[in-house]
Amino acid sequence: MPIMSTQPVTTNTGQLFLNSSTTTSKIIFISCIVLCLTPFISPAIALLTGLVIAQFTGHPYLQYNHKATTLLLQVSVVGLGFGMNVHSAMHAGKEGILFTIASISGTLILGTLMGKWLNIEKKTSYLISSGTAICGGSAIAAISPVIKAEEKQISVALGCIFILNSIALFIFPVIGHYLNLSQTQFGLWCAIAIHDTSSVVGAASKYGAHALEVATTVKLARALWIIPVAFMSTFIFKSKSKSISIPYFIGLFILAMIANTYITSVAVISPYMVTIAKAGLTLTLFLIGAGLSRKVLLSVGFKPLLQGVVLWMAISCTALYAVIHLA
Repeated sequence: MPIMSTQPVTTNTGQLFLNSSTTTSKIIFISCIVLCLTPFISPAIALLTGLVIAQFTGHPYLQYNHKATTLLLQVSVVGLGFGMNVHSAMHAGKEGILFTIASISGTLILGTLMGKWLNIEKKTSYLISSGTAICGGSAIAAISPVIKAEEKQISVALGCIFILNSIALFIFPVIGHYLNLSQTQFGLWCAIAIHDTSSVVGAASKYGAHALEVATTVKLARALWIIPVAFMSTFIFKSKSKSISIPYFIGLFILAMIANTYITSVAVISPYMVTIAKAGLTLTLFLIGAGLSRKVLLSVGFKPLLQGVVLWMAISCTALYAVIHLA
């Protein structure tokens, strides 16, 4: 009889421990979310906090992370449009167009050559190249269904891009200050050389208001290249897929800029909209960091990561030389 009664006790104890652990994880995670919405946490610290959470307590809502980060990023970018002027943005866009065309073409060509040289699976290599060339995770998410990429290929590409993207958020402002880059130069460099829009905006926002304006405008103009690259991908991979994701939120960003420039009543509330947008961006970076679990980091592999690093170094150094000597 005592033997029979001990089994339920063990099971209940185990369940209580697991429930307690899960509850603690959720409390810590939600507390971090609330903290990220305050002005005390910078984008870089939010990302670092997310990385720590991912390694030690885990992401209790991981299944919702991709949708949450995508939606938050898009809403935050639209909100940032309320802090920008149409005329300044158009000027910044003109400055970045030649850099954009040259860097996207060069990155895709170099990525293709590296993929063949390192014998990396073709679709994985192409996704890494596209993410580096255009706008990180957004480009990978848009192009992967077009080329019918498998989940493993998408995960490796995203992991590679987000690892390097996280590093860029920390080191770019340091390099920019060390080289005494102007806000225009830094904004252009960020938009061209940092993979994902979230980290572009996070780095530029700490450098200055004009750097943020230049970086956001050029990066979003760059994101529109998802469409022609996606169409090109159907021919490269001989795909009949018609599911091409168009970044409609960029249109809302443009409308927000127009409203802020020409409608006086909107301009009055714009500072509050920008403040909310920056908080949303900080939270986005926390969620991105929290999604980089040990499993994701280990799944990348040496060769894909090497391709990502070489492409990133090539585009970063070339863009830096261009903004210093040509811009």
